[in-house]
Amino acid sequence: MNLKMHLLLAFIISVFCIVGFSLISLFISDHKIISFDRTLIDQIQGLESPYLTSLMKLLTFIGSTPFVIVLSLCLIFFLYKVLHHRLELILFIGALGGTAVLNKILKHLFRRTRPHLHRLIEATGYSFPSGHAMSAFTVYVILSFLLWRHIPSRWGRTLLIIFSTVMILGIGISRVYLGVHYPSDIIGGYLASGFWLTVAIWFFQYYKEKRYNKREKHEG
Repeated sequence: MNLKMHLLLAFIISVFCIVGFSLISLFISDHKIISFDRTLIDQIQGLESPYLTSLMKLLTFIGSTPFVIVLSLCLIFFLYKVLHHRLELILFIGALGGTAVLNKILKHLFRRTRPHLHRLIEATGYSFPSGHAMSAFTVYVILSFLLWRHIPSRWGRTLLIIFSTVMILGIGISRVYLGVHYPSDIIGGYLASGFWLTVAIWFFQYYKEKRYNKREKHEG
């Protein structure tokens, strides 16, 4: 895919994410999304069982900051020592760091309080957008992006996408199930991270392509 196609695809995805996030934030500000949130919360929490609660607590732990930090350090070591990726390390670290900063900015901008319906765990801080949703989306999308070309078989790539999708959705749903986030917090988190990742990956691809063209021109 050439640079123009990358730019077009990045533009389309980023516009979709911005529009989607803007609509959700507008609905939240106007209190027009309460019915949507309540309906999904009732459906998800209506599935409550001891086994499912244990699973959801595990998923929310996997999406927590301490676990993400440990996982990220392991991935950084793997990328550097095993795959010998150096440029990719910049993308990975920049994407994670940018997601954390963006989440804090957005939380303090909207200052949405957490739901007080049926909590199975306690959580502090503002609710929108979900930090768990944003970090999960960033980690597993970047992981899929960086590992994709190293998996030769179609079924292997399919498993990678399925695994990443399940983890992203599972961590997000766990926050609603446990009563510490509204569904709109989760969706907003996915869209915010989607925008940031689109920009970060496009700049990464842009730099790689420019560097490759420069090297080809110099060698030619």
